[in-house]
Amino acid sequence: MKLINRNGKLWITFYHQSKRYRKSLKLDDTKANRKLANSKLIPEIVHKLNTDKFFKNDNVKKVPTVDEFWKVSFEIHKIHRRLLTQNNHQNVYKLHIKPYFGNKKLDEIKPSHLATWQNKLLENIATKTLSMIRAIFNVVFNDAIADDIITKNPLKFTKKPVNVVVRDIAPFNKDEIFLILDNMVDNMKLYFAIGFFTGMRTGEILALKWEDIILDKNIIKVQRAKRQGIESKPKTASSIRDVDIIDILLPYIQNHQQYKLIKSEYLFNSTKHHRPFADGNYVSCTYWTPLLKKLDIPYRNPYQMRHTFASMMISNGEDILWVSKMLGHTTSAMTLNKYARYVENKDKKRGAFLLASQIGTPDTK
Repeated sequence: MKLINRNGKLWITFYHQSKRYRKSLKLDDTKANRKLANSKLIPEIVHKLNTDKFFKNDNVKKVPTVDEFWKVSFEIHKIHRRLLTQNNHQNVYKLHIKPYFGNKKLDEIKPSHLATWQNKLLENIATKTLSMIRAIFNVVFNDAIADDIITKNPLKFTKKPVNVVVRDIAPFNKDEIFLILDNMVDNMKLYFAIGFFTGMRTGEILALKWEDIILDKNIIKVQRAKRQGIESKPKTASSIRDVDIIDILLPYIQNHQQYKLIKSEYLFNSTKHHRPFADGNYVSCTYWTPLLKKLDIPYRNPYQMRHTFASMMISNGEDILWVSKMLGHTTSAMTLNKYARYVENKDKKRGAFLLASQIGTPDTK
């Protein structure tokens, strides 16, 4: 039987009937406690092992299932997480973790189990999404270690998926934009027109109120976002901004006036239930996805409207500072870094400015 130090605490490790056991003594690793362990605690444990009382009375540890401990971990972090983040973690757990590990005890999960799980998930999700799921599961394992339920985190021994570089910017062309808008149901035309012609995020569009549309100044005030029925501030401080209403967007706003509801201050409401849409996923599933399929336009998620706006404006020579402001980016460098490949000026003769200042002509003989 051996004394070991784990994070400043005293543990014992020993073999019994060819099986290795570890147990925390719940004491700080000090000289006095080591003396106590060697003189009293370890002899008591050896006696219990020899009389078969150790496992009956001590129970080593009662290990909860992942589902049981998820509730504990979820509550631990509830106070310092945004409600939206908590809801997202809960949904991720129910969808991607619980079906595979909910009934398993925490100490039964091996790196090989996690590797198989990852491979299965990657059949339907991107590596970036899997990294987010891993991060949520990782918190559970770390909380279990802190509570002395397990001694190591199996995720640390499970390789992260190779980050497959995906060209995530897949803008719509001009013909596709107007084909979508012309065929969209009338009460939702403005929703998607705002997406294509301002670059606003879908959560920001969903949270728009009539008071945010300032027609005499030709601006839309972006002050909030909505997701899963929960209103919050936009993604970053720079996301709180005034967005210009460009000429092409104005007729869509004027047409949408007829859909204003007395009982709702929001721009976009369900015509069936007469209340604001709670989540962009519903809008996407109900209006966006079926229409793309009907029009035989290759599917891209609604966020591509934002990419479409940025790439379209930049490739047509609009000021990068203006585009950055419209998108709510912190700096124009962020915008340029993301959309640099759309900066084009095919008609410009490179280096022409040098010829304008040329003094003499070199001798080419």
